[in-house]
Amino acid sequence: MRDRRTRPACWPLVALYVAGSAGAQTDGTLPTVTVTGTPSTAERNQWPLTTESVTAAEVRETVNLFNAEDALKYLPNVLVRKRHIGDTQAPMSTRTSGVGASARSLIYVDGMLISALIGNNNTTASPRWGMVAPEEIRRVDVMYGPFAAAYPGNSIGTVVEIVTRMPERLEVGTLVQGGSQSFRQYGTEGTYGSARASAILGDRAGPVSWWLAANHLESQSQPLAFVTATRPAAPSAAGTPVTGAFIDQSRTGAPIAVIGAGGFEHQFQNNVKAKLAIDLAPNWQATYTIGTFLHDDRSRAESYVRNAAGDAVYSGTLNIGGYAYAVPASAFANNVYRQRQEHLMQGLALRSTTGGTWDVEAVASVYDFSRDDLRVPTIALPAAQTGGAGSITRLDGTGWSTLDVRAVWRPSFAGGAHHVTVGVHHDRYKLASPRYATDDWAGGSAGALLSDARGQTRTEAVFVQDVWRLAPSVNLTLGAREEWWRAYDGYNFSAAPALSVNQPAQSATRFSPKVALAWAPADGWLATAASGVAYRFPTVTELYQAIATGPTLTVPNPDLQPERAVSAEIALEKAWARGRVRGSVFAERVSDALLSQTAPLVPGSTQLFNFVQNVDRTRARGAELVVEQRDVGIAGLDIDASVTYVDAMIVADAAFPAAVGKQTPQVPRWRYSAVATYRPNERLAATLALRYSNRVFATIDNSDVYTHTFQGFDSYLVVDTRVNYRFANRWSAAVGIDNVTNARYFLFHPFPQRTVIAEVRYEL
Repeated sequence: MRDRRTRPACWPLVALYVAGSAGAQTDGTLPTVTVTGTPSTAERNQWPLTTESVTAAEVRETVNLFNAEDALKYLPNVLVRKRHIGDTQAPMSTRTSGVGASARSLIYVDGMLISALIGNNNTTASPRWGMVAPEEIRRVDVMYGPFAAAYPGNSIGTVVEIVTRMPERLEVGTLVQGGSQSFRQYGTEGTYGSARASAILGDRAGPVSWWLAANHLESQSQPLAFVTATRPAAPSAAGTPVTGAFIDQSRTGAPIAVIGAGGFEHQFQNNVKAKLAIDLAPNWQATYTIGTFLHDDRSRAESYVRNAAGDAVYSGTLNIGGYAYAVPASAFANNVYRQRQEHLMQGLALRSTTGGTWDVEAVASVYDFSRDDLRVPTIALPAAQTGGAGSITRLDGTGWSTLDVRAVWRPSFAGGAHHVTVGVHHDRYKLASPRYATDDWAGGSAGALLSDARGQTRTEAVFVQDVWRLAPSVNLTLGAREEWWRAYDGYNFSAAPALSVNQPAQSATRFSPKVALAWAPADGWLATAASGVAYRFPTVTELYQAIATGPTLTVPNPDLQPERAVSAEIALEKAWARGRVRGSVFAERVSDALLSQTAPLVPGSTQLFNFVQNVDRTRARGAELVVEQRDVGIAGLDIDASVTYVDAMIVADAAFPAAVGKQTPQVPRWRYSAVATYRPNERLAATLALRYSNRVFATIDNSDVYTHTFQGFDSYLVVDTRVNYRFANRWSAAVGIDNVTNARYFLFHPFPQRTVIAEVRYEL
């Protein structure tokens, strides 16, 4: 399924570099590999990263692609936590980091950052996938580990480079898609539909090419949350007797009553994107990109419990089975909300591809939350369904800007044995998150300021990397990155409890060495080894997160330290005419790991709260096997499969000793995927695919022992199918089913059950 790619890697071999400089072989050629189709990002730049890739043609045949992130669905050891079609909170987990560590991965589209590094969570810090039109994707490259000096320390886990295409002739295309999910859990049973329509138009006239895409999506989700109440210790006759509740357990094993569901999202999304490219000279091109993402989301909730009159009940003291459960107004009200987003992304790039002594690439990008507000009621349902008191949280003005300038130098001395890349980097992230009271949460104006969180971070960096051909079959890659980071303008405000504090600024300078060795001992064989140090700096929301603790409001630690990762990988690959196999072993040690954990907020207190802290040390060790084979048994049958084992553990945690020796949250021990595609002719492709992960823990002390419940994390085995048929010269159609076996599982949220997807496509 995936293209073959170069996998140079690194070991700590600085001494070899110095000692061997006088005697290195300078004749012959660099190690070669077979490349099918367009080269990957790592191949083009000779970056020392294990890479797995998928092309647009492969995605079209094998993946039920509704949103851009679906393209990553079957790549090795990658999970995008997509809760439903059109989900805007879809972070990515990697080999050694879970979905709650979104800042440990980097996602780019044509060099422009769409990772929301304003935070490190699976909500506001989720990648901005909506800025990528599925039809513009040319290929997706997933690169593992922090072994390339060109990337910041957020590459601890994974770097994703989405490469889009530009037209060489007139292109016209349209796509109509529909999806239908059948869902049943507790007292919720229904069918939830989605529809997408897209259009593309592009052309080239001499040195100028342009491309325009428009997407419209309407989506309805299954419930994203269930409303629960914890059973009191002793029976009681108090409260309003109600019926309809479901008795279950919480993820820690405590008895609960499931009394309703919420987060039924009804979304409308519009994405318009334009690209203009101008060939300034032979092998020199400038590109301007602008995209808008408009999102309107309305969520509702439903109660399962009824009083004696048959009316739905949403709050108060409810007597269920002889126990008096306390249900606050917020239990249902927090699952009812309205969100409006208007985001704007712009990028300007200048690239040369001469292949001569020098080549240059410069990419500048800006991502702006032009308008972003979330409205939530504070009064109880059912009155809140039509309005009433509530709050408005705004992120207007939040965003980031980046600048990356790289130059490749291929010196003619030493027989062309060196490929040197140097570069500079700048980024700035800004958070503005005031929350206001309002008399009408559904549509009223903002009133008094309730709370505010603000701040900025900034990073400057320089890097150098040299790919040095020691011998015709051996490459040594050495790299280093120096980073200057600063956090400033931190501010927290709360009306009740009272707080108004300007947080202290802080800064850090860090040096990150990288080193790589690749050896091709024989035709089709490639052995690699890699080691690198990376620093992931705290995000602005981690630094200035406010925590309410009874009558006070405290910022736990605006002085969080950068986390330091030391990573290594050894891989061996064998490729042949119709396939390949790769085996990798990898390890990672992180000091001052930035994790959200439960611990005392006030020293000496027995009261525990959940917030981001520096955990002293974590470590992860694992192995991965990837296999690809074409024409398995019969012509046209292709199989791609991968399996990964990871042993991830908390090694030291002075703030919360109960976590020591426990499994790192949200990192599964086993994960595998397999895709079988049969192409009996050029028009038809039929795919059967599966995805598996064993259970993970959500808590740092692994106290969430019960998995199959809201906020629990189940193991899962999901089977998908797709049939794609080109029935005319410019027409094609596809039908597929995600979760064929209707597996019911929780990854904190209840995940989609059986979903049927159909599409019709026209292309000129």
